Amino acid sequence: MLLIRPDHEYPDGVPDEMIRRTEAWVAEVKARGVHLTGGALHPPAESTGVRRQGAKVVTTDGPFAESKEQMGGFDLIECDTLAEAVEIAAGHPVAEAGMVEVRPMVEELASLGRQAVADRAP
Repeated sequence: MLLIRPDHEYPDGVPDEMIRRTEAWVAEVKARGVHLTGGALHPPAESTGVRRQGAKVVTTDGPFAESKEQMGGFDLIECDTLAEAVEIAAGHPVAEAGMVEVRPMVEELASLGRQAVADRAP
């Protein structure tokens, strides 16, 4: 998964050139057959945090002060190697105006459990 993290907020809207370059990038990686899905996110001020305290659901309007870097979008890609994922991420226009984080997805949730982590320990 690519987490798209621009360095700038765009209160007046994302520049048209950035949108055109991003659309071209998406078309390119789709043509390569590695782009599964993706999307842009509304600004952090439009987010809602959800917590549950017992049976009570508590919501908080964003933005959230503890979030140092905001996520502007995501792209789900499927690559054979980390090197291929990095190469694809480097081509994203936001890689020049922020950061594109390459984050592997967990195939089975159980692999994050305590027993699985203990089993992998040296």
